[in-house]
Amino acid sequence: MSERELLRTAADHAATYLEGLPERRVEADVEGTGMRATLGKDLPDLPTEPRRVLDDLVALADPGITAMVSPRYFGLVVGGTLPAALAADWLTSTWDQNALLARSTPAVAAIEEITGQWFLDVLKLPATASFAFVTGCQMAHVTALAAARHGVLARIGWNVEENGLIGAPPVRVIVGGERHVTIDRALRVLGLGVSCIKAVAVDANGAMNLNALEAELRRSDRPTIVCAQLGNVNTGAIDPIAGICEVAHAASAWVHVDGAFGLWAKASPAYRHLIEGSENADSWATDAHMVLNVPYDCGFAAVADRSAHEGSMKVRAPFFLQDEPIREPLDWTPESSRRARAIPAYAALRSLGRQGLAELVDRLFTCAERFASQLAALPRLEVLASDLNQVLIRAIDGDTVTDQLVNQIQKDGTCWMSPSTWQGHRCIRISVCNWRTTEKDVDRSIDAIASALTRL
Repeated sequence: MSERELLRTAADHAATYLEGLPERRVEADVEGTGMRATLGKDLPDLPTEPRRVLDDLVALADPGITAMVSPRYFGLVVGGTLPAALAADWLTSTWDQNALLARSTPAVAAIEEITGQWFLDVLKLPATASFAFVTGCQMAHVTALAAARHGVLARIGWNVEENGLIGAPPVRVIVGGERHVTIDRALRVLGLGVSCIKAVAVDANGAMNLNALEAELRRSDRPTIVCAQLGNVNTGAIDPIAGICEVAHAASAWVHVDGAFGLWAKASPAYRHLIEGSENADSWATDAHMVLNVPYDCGFAAVADRSAHEGSMKVRAPFFLQDEPIREPLDWTPESSRRARAIPAYAALRSLGRQGLAELVDRLFTCAERFASQLAALPRLEVLASDLNQVLIRAIDGDTVTDQLVNQIQKDGTCWMSPSTWQGHRCIRISVCNWRTTEKDVDRSIDAIASALTRL
């Protein structure tokens, strides 16, 4: 079989899967143990014909594939894949470029530079900010916080890249009590450790208390980074970012924004007021797959202080082919072997345009609002919070019933939602972030939730 025929076979398998999404069960039919029994056979001694490998892979894996690209998958904050982004991702694998150096892959470097500027534009971030495309929001935090670490220590004369952290003045990182766990892990990776964290009080929905932040800032003049959150993973709550930037900068602190999904509100004229002031921060991290709907993986980090960003990441080697005036991707990321992940992001933005992106954000947010308003009318169900594209619910009968309910919903297969814990109670998270999701999908999912409640 020729390569062209094999790729056509793969395309046919992919199209069959996508065409079946409207009626496909969202939850996988087989759990991990069953999949390992099916797929975990001994490696054969002899080669296998590629067409058979592909056909067997599809047939054997299909029962264990959760339909995360379904319009009714509301677990985690995953999103789907826009058609243009999917097709471009296939080309990305076909071209198989290492997006490390501009001279070795000029088209990819140009696409990355253009796409990065588009991101800054639609997210209303400073046009002069530096940026990096990384694997996801986790590595976007690592990248941006490495720049923050460089910046706050450089202000007091310590070169952390040269001298390391042994003997360095201690850095304080102020966060809200409901920050995302990826912030903690980024600090661990960067050698700052979680003991540097000072968690301040939050309001009933999980947004940082500005007075508590001000009080903590006054307690010390240590080099300080403040991590704000635009979109609590449970409630969607938004930290008071304008006030945070004002008081933090008055105390010479660096403000980093976790905008994994909430930062995309800036792309919508109808919702951008919710995060007004986010452009005044010092660094930002977001995920492209959560709202822009590009394939995994694609995170984006931006830093207002280009010198701090470059100082934390730049490397040189005699075997690198480099032209100094050109933007070198490796100067801004912690990765050397890099997938050209800006290509599907470029295709996604180009296919949507400003208007299409705004409409996508609006639809995701209004679908979440529809979930919240209609679920509030169901007996035995309580809507605890709703903001941006997040909705948090629980059964009024308590934690055990809530866990039973989410299990029933998942097993039914109509839709999929994540269990969680919020303020000591078991809850169910609904994250609306798939471009395919419509009001009909919301209504169909609400019917499934109502049926599950009845069965309980």
